[in-house]
Amino acid sequence: MSPVTEQARTGQHREVLRLAWPAFLALVAEPLFLLVDSAIVGRLGVQPLAGLGVASAVLLTAANVFVFLAYGTTSVVARQLGAGSRSGAIAAGIDGAWLAVALGLVTTAVVAVFARDLAGLFGASAAALEQATVYLRVSAFGLPGMLVVLATTGVLRGLQDTRTPLVAAVVGFSANAGLSLWFVHGLGWGIAGSAWGTVIAQTGMALGLGAVLVRAATRSQVTLRAHPGRVLAAARGGVPLLVRTLALRAVLVLTTWVAAGLGDVPLAAYQVTATIWSFLTFALDAVAIAAQAITGRALGAGDLATTRAATRLMLRWGVLAGIVLGLVVLAVRPFVGALFTTDARVATAIAAALVVVALSQPLSGFVFVVDGVLIGAGDGPWLARAMVATLLAYLPVVLGVHLLGDWLLQGGTQKGVNDAVIWLWLAFTVFMGVRGTLMLLRVRTERWMVTGATR
Repeated sequence: MSPVTEQARTGQHREVLRLAWPAFLALVAEPLFLLVDSAIVGRLGVQPLAGLGVASAVLLTAANVFVFLAYGTTSVVARQLGAGSRSGAIAAGIDGAWLAVALGLVTTAVVAVFARDLAGLFGASAAALEQATVYLRVSAFGLPGMLVVLATTGVLRGLQDTRTPLVAAVVGFSANAGLSLWFVHGLGWGIAGSAWGTVIAQTGMALGLGAVLVRAATRSQVTLRAHPGRVLAAARGGVPLLVRTLALRAVLVLTTWVAAGLGDVPLAAYQVTATIWSFLTFALDAVAIAAQAITGRALGAGDLATTRAATRLMLRWGVLAGIVLGLVVLAVRPFVGALFTTDARVATAIAAALVVVALSQPLSGFVFVVDGVLIGAGDGPWLARAMVATLLAYLPVVLGVHLLGDWLLQGGTQKGVNDAVIWLWLAFTVFMGVRGTLMLLRVRTERWMVTGATR
């Protein structure tokens, strides 16, 4: 191996680590919002925890369908930066921020007004539905902040800055934890207190990251005014990723719906394990974030060799990280349930389901890294088609678990509850397997590697 090649390889390792490590710490802070909420609300009883599971599914769907504000913006900004236009990169970021404000206000109105109807779609018990409705009506007011955080974080990642979002995430998580604990158990606000803590924390993060973007625009002499034409163009560019995300959210919502049909105890167990899975997802997504930024910049500069080499490197890192996280989950799973609930039935079901979650982590590491590479390349149309196809393949599998629910739970034994939750997670692992197979077939080709400042 030549000294130049070795030097380039070492540089790639350092760059991935430089981008991925702060991104990892920032990303895990987001699911920590839900982990803290789950731990705090879980002390209120099974029904509030089950209600939080339903409300979280609705809230995350309402926010994450617009994840293109982060992912799409990262790709666009990174390509502009790779092509040598920092001002063009920041201007694209400003457009994304204005789009986030507009979408956030509309989404808040819809979720707040139709909170009970949206929560009622899951078929949870009356007590769980009431708790979910209370949480949703309050947390809806945090959606504009959540979307602005997505957009501004995407801009900074595209500019190869993952440290600033880390600072915002740490401050936001700390505020959320303290406020939620005070509101729920100190002031006795119940589940609404947890929602208010998240609203205040997300809004504060949006204001802080927005100020950073304004300073960057001022330095580069980029106007802060909204340009309707460019904002609409940004919205059109995000449509493929929106379709991809809607299909993914449909998978997650459908899985929650099946869990709700199994009863409050399986639903509460699923809420905790799904939150842990989300935490692991964001941890693995750190390498995917580095993949977005590096892939976009390399393709913007027309460097195909760097793109391919970086992809191979990040895939190895993603699978290795999945193996490590899986081993950690297996080691701690007997003790996790007690952190979230005092109900022994729920805690036992959590421990059983986490075996499946742990064993699927290497697959998750592969899937998330390839997803990041293709998003960074701007391969949104293919991602949209692949996710829709994966959703269609998942439907008969998860509906099979729904049909087996009564048989699995017959007699109401602990074994029946454990089996129901395990089968639900096995079905979800099938979804990840189909998704991973399609991504492997795509990333082995060169059709996604389109060069230039724009795709």
